[in-house]
Amino acid sequence: MTDNDYLYIDLKKTGMRLEGLIRQKGYSVRDIQNILHLSCPQPIYRWMRGQILPSVDHLYVLSRVLQVHMEELLVAAHRMPETAAGAERSRWRRMSEYQRRFSTESGMMWWSLYVSFHDRFGEYQEQGPAGR
Repeated sequence: MTDNDYLYIDLKKTGMRLEGLIRQKGYSVRDIQNILHLSCPQPIYRWMRGQILPSVDHLYVLSRVLQVHMEELLVAAHRMPETAAGAERSRWRRMSEYQRRFSTESGMMWWSLYVSFHDRFGEYQEQGPAGR
C-alpha cells in the first residue's frame, strides 16, 4: 500500500453485493425491512444503490439472515477516491497513515479494522503533531 492508498469500503459494489445476496436467498426488501425492524424501506434501497452503508448492528443481523460472514457483505477497495481534493486529500493521507499504524499494531481483520479505525481516528487527529 502506498501513501496515497487508503483502505475503504466500496459503497457501490457493497450495495450490489447486498442486493444480490438478498435476492439470491429469496428475501424481498419488505422482508429485510421487517427483520431489521425498520419503519420504512428507504435505508435498504440506499444501501443497494451504494449511497450509505448499513450500521454494524444491521450488518450483523444481515450476516446471520443471509448466512454469510459480515466480511463477505462488504467489498473493500484500496485507493483514494478520485473525488477527494485539497484538504480532503490531506485528511485521506492522515487516515491512511493512521490505518497502517493501527492495523500493524492490532493485527485486526480489515472489516473490524474499518469499524474500529473510524471510531479512533478522531482521537488520533486531536493528538496533534506531538502525539503522533
